[in-house]
Amino acid sequence: MVRYTVLLVACCLSVVLLQSSGAALTGDITKDPADVVKKYAELDFKGARLEAGTQEVLFPYIAWAGEPAWGTVVVVDRYDVLNHTSDWSILSLLEVVIPVEYQVLGTMYWETAVFLPERRVERVSFHVKGQSHRWRLIAPQMPPHVGVKRMINFVRHAMLQESDPSRLEKLTALRDHLQGAT
Repeated sequence: MVRYTVLLVACCLSVVLLQSSGAALTGDITKDPADVVKKYAELDFKGARLEAGTQEVLFPYIAWAGEPAWGTVVVVDRYDVLNHTSDWSILSLLEVVIPVEYQVLGTMYWETAVFLPERRVERVSFHVKGQSHRWRLIAPQMPPHVGVKRMINFVRHAMLQESDPSRLEKLTALRDHLQGAT
């Protein structure tokens, strides 16, 4: 009888621990929807959307199936998720629009390996909706917004893999231009 009681208590504790650890996940419907926007913006800033193999880390936070092949990257210095609810548009109990302000340095074009500087503040409104007990971004699907330091490192890595001398020259100029943007 004692073994069955111990087993029953152990099973109950396991269920409680699993439920409590699941609720701690970013995006849980009982948590702040801004956490999903913060996590998505952080991963994007760190370059998670630059390569197909790294995009899967974003799947828990987005409602769309995948990313298109972007030909441009918006290079940013920093971003701020406007975390105060007075800045949000609350559409319903399970739907909210949360703005993020990006300090943009310019746009980089992959095909031509060119960076066009254009300092500006870009305000993006992220539409967040509760789906299947989780907050998920449902819009907008926009080009990557990557931090300048990460972008410089990404271009350096591309330079190491490049065998075409003319393309390597373009990538070197791109790296130098990005370094000058900081």
